Amino acid sequence: MKLAIAQLNPTVGDIAGNAQQILAEAQAAATQGARLLLTPELSLCGYPPRDLLLRPGFIDQMQTAVAQLAQELPPQLAVLVGVATPNPEASRLGQKPLYNSMALLDGGAVTTTFHKRLLPTYDVFDEDRYFESGSEPSHFYLQAPEGTRVHVGVTICEDLWNEDEFWGQRSYEINPTADVVAQGVDIVVNLSASPFTVGKQALRERLIAHAARQHRCPIVYVNQVGGNDDLIFDGCSVVVSADGQLVSRSPAFATSLDLVDYQSPMTVSSIAPLPPVPAAEIWSALVLGVQDYGRKCGFSKAVIGLSGGIDSALVAAIAAAAFGPDQVLGVLMPSPYSSDHSIGDAEKLAHNLGIGTHTLAIGTLMEGYDQVLADLFTDTEAGVTEENLQSRIRGNLLMAIANKFGHLLLSTGNKSEMAVGYCTLYGDMNGGLAVIADVPKTQVYELCRWLNQAAASAQPLGRLGSHLLEVIPPNILTKAPSAELRPDQTDQDSLPPYPILDDILERLIERHQSAAETIAAGHKPEVVHQVIRLLSRAEFKRRQAPPVLKVTDRAFGLGWRMPIASRWSLG
Repeated sequence: MKLAIAQLNPTVGDIAGNAQQILAEAQAAATQGARLLLTPELSLCGYPPRDLLLRPGFIDQMQTAVAQLAQELPPQLAVLVGVATPNPEASRLGQKPLYNSMALLDGGAVTTTFHKRLLPTYDVFDEDRYFESGSEPSHFYLQAPEGTRVHVGVTICEDLWNEDEFWGQRSYEINPTADVVAQGVDIVVNLSASPFTVGKQALRERLIAHAARQHRCPIVYVNQVGGNDDLIFDGCSVVVSADGQLVSRSPAFATSLDLVDYQSPMTVSSIAPLPPVPAAEIWSALVLGVQDYGRKCGFSKAVIGLSGGIDSALVAAIAAAAFGPDQVLGVLMPSPYSSDHSIGDAEKLAHNLGIGTHTLAIGTLMEGYDQVLADLFTDTEAGVTEENLQSRIRGNLLMAIANKFGHLLLSTGNKSEMAVGYCTLYGDMNGGLAVIADVPKTQVYELCRWLNQAAASAQPLGRLGSHLLEVIPPNILTKAPSAELRPDQTDQDSLPPYPILDDILERLIERHQSAAETIAAGHKPEVVHQVIRLLSRAEFKRRQAPPVLKVTDRAFGLGWRMPIASRWSLG
């Protein structure tokens, strides 16, 4: 019997469009002799639908669409489709009104639905807000073309992740994989919408291999792909045999339809390669995240402020790869403090990428602000306020261009800056999407160095093309980072060196370490406490930032829910 894995890129809320995607993959799978097509979690509405699930009309449309889809599918093919379904016992039992379900479509009808049992409520997940947990193991029999029956166990995303021996602890009271295997199933399928973070696929594959060996049962893991708001889904669907051997892997960061022969024992099929290094993985994720954010929000062009610094250089490269160089505008906005090399570096970058540029000098605008504020600011010393006006002038100009021409403004701040507030509200924080705000400064350098190496070796870089020998001009990589808001300014006038800062931030943000633990790791107490103060004080800025593309385990956004008015020290 052939199983087909549809690695789909749904758009949240586009129920009709997503249904057409599923139908197209079903028709292709049927022509290749598949008996069962697997689609990701909530594939009909896209994941995560968030508070759309609170709207009755949204749920009603899903029920209508799944019933219609069942009638349109090839008759010889069964399909598991992800859908939110009403809980008929919700009012009587005081339960949540919906289930996160997989509907089995076969023979022109919805034959049954299976409900997700483990509902994650950590990081970006908030499923307990909407869904009731399923109470029974999910499994069904499928008549194969050869006349045999295959017994299939169904789990949904988080249901796979509670393997006590793998983690060394228990997070939930039940193990849905063990429960379906106990029903005597021949194979377990897991239908997921598992967001990307760096290195997560290696963890997934170790977990799935452990579960397959532990339960002596092959596992098919199907994952969503694409960007939905701040979340990026990497695909990488896999099939693992009962002895833990990798049988098949779908491509990373791309839609696909893959067929696997179910037989015992299972033999190795097609195994797509993974990105070779973390930088390649992050690059692919960010390009896909920007591309899908633009496409799904209706933007075809992007605008970026080009400073000649490394952050805007990386964002410009990502935008060019995502939209195409001819769809990206770089705006140079020199002030009297801008160095000649920064202007030259920005122009060289634009030439390398093939993007258009426009220069708007802001010196006269700065003078205008000074004149307007002169009486009010009498007897005060010029300082950070005046410096930030430069950033806010630039932010206003970029927003004007975005509004006038319908471009997507991409903000260019990195995670280190966002963490400690080294960014200006209504200035460089302006934008519709924060592309690298989950990428620490030291990793920005690593990405840019890798990008040049990839270009030199003619590796594919999205829509950048293969003609480039260099992406990021060398001077951008070697000069001291600076906001250039005053003469001879560098970032390290205000901040610890970035390798030190980023290590402290990783310990505080991702490892949840205390000040004492961070100091014990070798950092100076006064530096640690300075970073903690800056991290705490910048919370109000982060609350007003654009959506942040998530690539680490702890991104600023839905997975970071800190109070602004608080007396608790983050260290």
